[in-house]
Amino acid sequence: MCIAGYIFSCGALLLLFYWKPAWDVWANCIPCNLQEADVILLRTTDEFQKYTRKKVTWIDLSKLNLSVRDTSDSLFIADKDSVINRAIMKPELKVRSIQVQKIWYIWDLSMKQFQKVGSLDDSNSCYDIHDKFGTGLTREEQNIRRLVCGPNAIEVEIRPIWKLLFKEILNPFYVFQTFTLTLWLSQGYVEYSVAIIILSVISIGLTVYDLRQQSVKLHDLVEEHNKVQVTACTKDEGCKKLESHYLVPGDILVLEGKKHSLPCDAILIDGGCIVDEGMLTGESIPVTKTPLPHMENTKSWKTHSAEDYRRHVLFCGTEVIQTKPTGKGPVRAVVLQTGFNTAKGDLVRSILYPKPMNFKLYRDAFKFIIILTLIGVLGLIYTVCVYVQHKKPVAETVAMALLLFTVSVPPAIPAALTTGIVYAQKRLKNKKIFCISPQRINICGQINLVCFDKTGTLTEDGLDLWGLIPSEGSRFQNVYSFASGTPLPWGLPCGAMASCHSLIVLDEKIQGDPLDRKMFECTCWEMEDSSTAHSKAAVPDTSVIVKPGPNTRNAPVDGIAILHQFPFSSGLQRMSVITQQLGKDQYDLYMKGAPEMVTSFCRPETVPTDFVKELKVYTTQGFRVIALAHRALNMGKDVELDNLEREEVESDLTFLGLLIMENRLKAETKPVLEELSTARIRSVMITGDNLQTAVTVAKNSGMISKTSKVILIEASEPEGPTPASITWQLMEDSKQMAAGITDTCVNIEERTIPERESNNYHFALNGKSYQIIVKHFKSLLPKILVNGTVFARMSPGQKSSLIEEFQKLNYYVGMCGDGANDCGALKMAHAGISLSEQEASVASPFTSQVPNIECVPELIREGRAALVASFAVFKYLTLYGLTQFIGTALLYWQLQIFGNYQYLMQDVVITLLVCLTMSLTQAYPKLAPYRPPGQLISPPLLLSVILHTGITAIMLVCGFLLVKQQPWYSEMANHRESHSGNPSILTTYFQSCCSPSLEFAFSSSLLTSMLYTRECRMSSCKTDISGC
Repeated sequence: MCIAGYIFSCGALLLLFYWKPAWDVWANCIPCNLQEADVILLRTTDEFQKYTRKKVTWIDLSKLNLSVRDTSDSLFIADKDSVINRAIMKPELKVRSIQVQKIWYIWDLSMKQFQKVGSLDDSNSCYDIHDKFGTGLTREEQNIRRLVCGPNAIEVEIRPIWKLLFKEILNPFYVFQTFTLTLWLSQGYVEYSVAIIILSVISIGLTVYDLRQQSVKLHDLVEEHNKVQVTACTKDEGCKKLESHYLVPGDILVLEGKKHSLPCDAILIDGGCIVDEGMLTGESIPVTKTPLPHMENTKSWKTHSAEDYRRHVLFCGTEVIQTKPTGKGPVRAVVLQTGFNTAKGDLVRSILYPKPMNFKLYRDAFKFIIILTLIGVLGLIYTVCVYVQHKKPVAETVAMALLLFTVSVPPAIPAALTTGIVYAQKRLKNKKIFCISPQRINICGQINLVCFDKTGTLTEDGLDLWGLIPSEGSRFQNVYSFASGTPLPWGLPCGAMASCHSLIVLDEKIQGDPLDRKMFECTCWEMEDSSTAHSKAAVPDTSVIVKPGPNTRNAPVDGIAILHQFPFSSGLQRMSVITQQLGKDQYDLYMKGAPEMVTSFCRPETVPTDFVKELKVYTTQGFRVIALAHRALNMGKDVELDNLEREEVESDLTFLGLLIMENRLKAETKPVLEELSTARIRSVMITGDNLQTAVTVAKNSGMISKTSKVILIEASEPEGPTPASITWQLMEDSKQMAAGITDTCVNIEERTIPERESNNYHFALNGKSYQIIVKHFKSLLPKILVNGTVFARMSPGQKSSLIEEFQKLNYYVGMCGDGANDCGALKMAHAGISLSEQEASVASPFTSQVPNIECVPELIREGRAALVASFAVFKYLTLYGLTQFIGTALLYWQLQIFGNYQYLMQDVVITLLVCLTMSLTQAYPKLAPYRPPGQLISPPLLLSVILHTGITAIMLVCGFLLVKQQPWYSEMANHRESHSGNPSILTTYFQSCCSPSLEFAFSSSLLTSMLYTRECRMSSCKTDISGC
C-alpha cells in the first residue's frame, strides 16, 4: 500500500515519511509488544517530543564458540548482576539490541526493557569492584563483552559529501523552494528562476562545505584516542599490551611510566595518580587520584564516595602525568566505561546531538509561519474566485493561485533566525570565546542573572600569605607575619604547612594548587621524590619527601615523608595527609580546611574560646582563612594505608591555628560587575569559601553596594520536639566589630520587602542553611532567592540545585566558573562559561580562553546582537512578503502579474542584500539597561507589523486606483503580455517594491541598532546602501 503511495505521489509520501518518522512507522508497521518488536519508535521526554525510528538488531554470540553451559541458569558473565547475563537468549545465544545516539542498549529479558551497556553497573560496591574485577576478566568474558558493548572507540564518521548534500537538499526549506521554482519556470520566469537556483546552489555548497569541515575537525579531534597502546590483564593470560579499542568494562588497566593518555573511564584500585584534566573539564591544576578503598559494605561505590567519587575515577581524554605505585605492584585501574559512554564520549555526543533549546523565539516563529500560511490560503481562495469569474482555464487558475500562495510565505524565514547566530559565533571566536552549542547564543541575549564562582573567577588564583595565628593551650598566640621575611620556626604548624598539600615534583618543578604552592614556599622547605632521596627511614618509593631548606631556622627534623593523602574535597571542605618523620616510626596526621569544618574534628579543649570572634575579624576584612590541625597516630608499620578510611583517623585532633591569606580581586572584576549592574543584570556569588570572606569580596567588588545591608540567614535542622528554624541576622562589618557594635536581629520572614527597598537588602547564607531551607521552608525559598546575593560553602550539587531554583523563578541564568567543581552548575545554566585554555569543555557550552570575567558581558552583548538581528531579519522578510503579496493580489484583479526582472530586483538585488548585511552589524559596545524582547508574538511587534502592512496596503490600493483614472491609461488586450509596459504594473511595482524597500532599508538600519544592542552610524550604512 505504501509502495503504491510512493509511486502515485511521485515520492512525495516518501519525503513526508522522511520528515515524520513516526508516520512512517505507523504506516508500515503493526503495533506489538516491545519484546517482539523489530522496529522501535522513540520519543524524547522533553516538550519537543521528537520521534526517532530505530531498527532492532540481533547480536549472535554463537560465533564465539562459547563453552557449553549445562543449565539455563548458568552465567556467561562472572558478575551475576550484569545485564548481559539477563539479555542472552538461550539456547539461541542471541541478544536483541538498538543503538541510540551512539549508545548501545540491549533487551533485558527479566526487566522487560532495554538497558544501556558499555559501563559497569553503578550498584557494585567498593568490595565488588575489588573482588569481582580485581584479578581481571577471562578471555571468554572479554569476547562476550566486546561483542555486546562494542569496541572502545569514539568513532566520528567523516560524512561523505553526497550524504550531506542529500540531507541538505531534502530540507523542507529547499523542497518548498524546488516546488516554487518549478511553478515559476512553468510561468516563464526563466531569468528569475535561474538566479534563485544559482543562489541556492551556492548556499547549499557553502553549508555542505562547512558541515564537512566540522566533521573532519571533530574526527581528527577524537581519532588519536582510538590508537592508544595499553597494558591490560586477564585471568588466564596475564598482562600484555594491546590497542585500546579492545578494552571492555571490567578489564584491568596497568599504568606504568610517567605519561599516559587515558582511552577509557577507569576506577583506580591500586596506587595513585596525578592527572591533568584540563582537556576535559578545564581544570588547570593537576588532580590527585586515590584508589577506591577495599572495604566490605553493601553501598554502591558511588554512594559510598558521595560527591567525591571523581577522586577515584580516571576520565577518558585526560592525561596521567605521574603514577604512584604501591609496594604491592604497579598502579592498576578497572575499566569503568568505554566508547561513547565515557566522559570524552559524552562531550563528543553533546556536539553531535546538541540539546534542543526551549526558546520562545523558535516557537513564535512557527506560529508566525502558520499565520502567514493562513493568509496565503486566503490569497489562494481570492485568486480562484477572480480567475473563475473571468472564466480562465483550470490549469492557469491553479498555477496562479499557487503562485500567490508562495509569495505570502517567504521560504527564507526559518533561516533568518540563524543568521545572527552565525555572525555572532565568528565574532566570539575572534575574542577567544568558543561555543559547542550555537543555539544558546540567542538565549544569552535574554540573560538577567549571572552566577560567579569566587576563587579563580572573581579573585586571583594565587594567594599572598598574610600571617599565621598559632594556637597553644586553647589560646591564640601572637600573629606571625610572613612579610617580616623571618623563616617560620619549626613546630607542628610548620609541619602542617610543609606536608598537608597535594603538590608534586614534575620536570624538576613543583606543581599543584596555587594555595598549596604559596603555603609551602613560605616554609622555606624543599620537596623531592623519595625515589631520588637518600633518607634514613624506610619509606615507600612513591611517597613525597619534604626537607628543611638552607634558609630555614635550625629544624630538629631531617624531613617528613608524605605517605598517604586524603585529597581536598569541596563537599567535605578539608584535606588530610598521613606523614612520617624521617628516622622515626611515629605516624602523624595533618589536616587543613575550612575553619568551621576542621574544628569539628578537634578536641574542644584545644580550640580557643574566642575562635568565632577571631575568625570573624579576619573574614570580614576579606581574608581567606584556613585552619590547621594535627593528631599523632598509634599505628603499626604493617598497616595498609591505602585501605584506611579517613573517618578512621580524622578524629580527636589538636587545633594548631589559623593561616591567614589575602585573596586579591582580579583587575577586570569590578568594572565588569559595575557594567552588569548598570545593565540591570543581577550578579550572584556561589562559592565554597567562608561566608564572611565571600561577603567581603562581594562588597569590595561592588556586587553589594556600600550602602546596602547584608542579612545573614541561618537555618537549623529539627532536633527532637524542636522544629526546624530560621534566624535572620544583620551582618556587621569589620569597623562595627572594632567599635563593639553587636548584632541586630531582624524579622522579615512574614513580610515581603517592597521593590523600592529590595536593592538595599542582600541575603547571604551557606550551603547547609540552603539545604535546610529547600527541605523544610520551600515556600520561603523564592523570597530568599530574589534578594540572595552570596551563597557560601556550597557543594557542587548545591550549586546545581541553586541554578535550577533560579530558573524556576523565570530567570535566564548565566554561570561563570573555572574549576571542575562548577561542572554541574555550568551545565545546568542557560549559558555556562568555563574559563579554560581549551576550545571545548565537557563542563559547559561556552569556553573562554581569557581567564577573567570580561567574557560575560561580551557574550551577553553578542547574544543580544544575534537576537535583535534574528528579529530584524524576520520582521523584514515578513513585511516584505506581505507587501509583495498585496501588490500581486492587486494585479491579479485585472489578471496581471509582475515581470521577470521586477521579481529579480525585489527578491535578489534588494531583499537578499538587506538580509545578509543586516546581521553584519557589530554588537553595541555597552550593555543597555533593558533586554531585547524574547518573543515574536508580542503586542508591540504585532502592532508594528499590522500598522506597517495596513499603511502599505492603503498606499498600494490608492496608487493602483489613481493610475487607472488617468486619461492616458489603457487596458491591454492580453493581460499576460508586456509585463513591464503596463502602467498599473509599473505603479504597483514601484509602490510595492521600490518605495517599501527604501523604507525597509531605513527601517532595517533602525532595527539593527534597536535597544542599544547593536552598533549604529557607519555600520548601518551597509544596510541602507544594500536596500537602495
